[in-house]
Amino acid sequence: MVSMKDIAKACNVSIATVSKALNGYSDIGAKRRAEIRRVADEMGYFPNSSARALKTKRTYNLGILFADEANSGLTHDYFSSIIESFKVTAEKKGYDITFVNCNMPNKRQSYYEHCRYRGLEGIVIACINFYTPEAQELILSNLPVVTIDHVFDGRVAVVSDNVNGMRQLMQYICGLGHRRIAYIHGLDSSTTKGRLSSYHKVLSEYGVDIPDIYVRQAAYRDTKETERITNELLNLPEPPTCILCPDDFSVLGCFNAIRERGLRIPRDISVAGYDGITISQVLEPKLTTIRQNTKEIGRRAAEELVSLIEHPKTTIPERIVIPGELVKGNSVGRIETVKNPLDIWGM
Repeated sequence: MVSMKDIAKACNVSIATVSKALNGYSDIGAKRRAEIRRVADEMGYFPNSSARALKTKRTYNLGILFADEANSGLTHDYFSSIIESFKVTAEKKGYDITFVNCNMPNKRQSYYEHCRYRGLEGIVIACINFYTPEAQELILSNLPVVTIDHVFDGRVAVVSDNVNGMRQLMQYICGLGHRRIAYIHGLDSSTTKGRLSSYHKVLSEYGVDIPDIYVRQAAYRDTKETERITNELLNLPEPPTCILCPDDFSVLGCFNAIRERGLRIPRDISVAGYDGITISQVLEPKLTTIRQNTKEIGRRAAEELVSLIEHPKTTIPERIVIPGELVKGNSVGRIETVKNPLDIWGM
């Protein structure tokens, strides 16, 4: 490994001069500084991160805390896309990324303890149970924190616009004549609350009174539970003409239940999702959904976290709302072409 000593010998200068040149000190002439950096590049010099941390008192290391309820990990399409955008933006700003957990070998650490152990300068938190003591300890600590899709007072939050996203989706479905619209929503969270409130608000604006049985709950990305609930909805004396699923992935369970009965989407019943992940547009028919801007969510989260670290006195702890986009797809039909599923079975 090439050291500063090697570069100093090659340039016939002191180690201190090499250090100043590589770290951009102004008391080294521009010509000399450029020459030393050129030699360092040619020799393949890379600064040692531990040595840099000792000298600058900084690690340039950001943490990501992500643990979804289904344990999907990085196969979770929505959050993996956000994390990739976060990573790309952070790296452009000179930061490394570390994933945080509390299950260190032979030692149990809290989230906050793990952050301190890794020397993290800040952390972005996504898709965890924000109300556990461990999460609260981290969020209330002196560590710079940005949350995704969850809002805390005094912390920066980057959130998808779930209220307006659901409004766009519901107005489109109601505009096609649907009034019996069932909603299988996700487990309790700020994301779910925003979507659910918007669902009810739009129905109220259209003068629609939805029976309680039409509003059901299933975990996000749980295809089996969504399939089970879809079957229960289709067994109702007056089944819905359209079913909203918690997310695009769980739609697979809904599709299975409908097709096992010999019904067609959207001719016999309509289906909509939420997220806009890749799978939604390769399904047949293509899914009607809301495409969330994961690239922008990840980018803004990284920018805000770096700003909290580098400009703590001027960065405002605010909620940053990222709008989504309606994807009409082909899975929601006009009510004139939608038959009552019971008619298909001769009931």
